[in-house]
Amino acid sequence: MTAHPGSGGALAALLLEVAERLRGFPGCEIYLISQDGTDPDTVHVTEVWRDDASAQAALAAPPPADGPTPADVLALLSAPPLRTDLTVLGGVGLLTDGRP
Repeated sequence: MTAHPGSGGALAALLLEVAERLRGFPGCEIYLISQDGTDPDTVHVTEVWRDDASAQAALAAPPPADGPTPADVLALLSAPPLRTDLTVLGGVGLLTDGRP
């Protein structure tokens, strides 16, 4: 995601609030917020969900009354977010064999 100039910190802070809300959410395996090392107005969200139903449930869940809304995040963007859907095949740091 690319924030309006100078708004990368605010965007990252909002997304970290979203990440905290997803802590323990069923099916959320990974939800990482990263800021580009050379361009702080570029913020990356890396998500891994157990299945598509879990991801859709998270999107459908209402935000807490005191938490950020999707509109809050979108207001900080200078362009639509770039999304890439991947199929996780394995690797280090993610259990793919059904173990908790």
